[in-house]
Amino acid sequence: MPVTLEENDALSRIRLEGAIDIECAAELKALLVRALNSGKETRVSIEGATHLDVTAMQLLWAAEREAARTGARFALSGAAPEGITAAMREAGIERLMGA
Repeated sequence: MPVTLEENDALSRIRLEGAIDIECAAELKALLVRALNSGKETRVSIEGATHLDVTAMQLLWAAEREAARTGARFALSGAAPEGITAAMREAGIERLMGA
C-alpha cells in the first residue's frame, strides 16, 4: 500500500512508499485530513517514495498551508530521493523539504 497512516498519542505519521500519483490521491487526501484534524503533530515520511506527481505535491502543499493556518505542526520527514527534491524545487515548493 503506497500511503499508510500510523498514529500514537502525540504523532500522526503518514508514510509514502513507491510512486505516489493520481491513483492514490484520494487516499492521501483522506489521510492528510484525518491527521491534521487529530490535533497531533503530522509528519509525512517521504524516504520510501520513488515519485510524487503534481497531484501529490499539491496535496502536500495544501496540507502544509492548512496546518499553518490552524497552527498545527506539519513536516515532511526522511531524506527524499533526488528526483523528488528536484520536482519540488521545479514546482516552487522546496520549502516543504525544509530548504
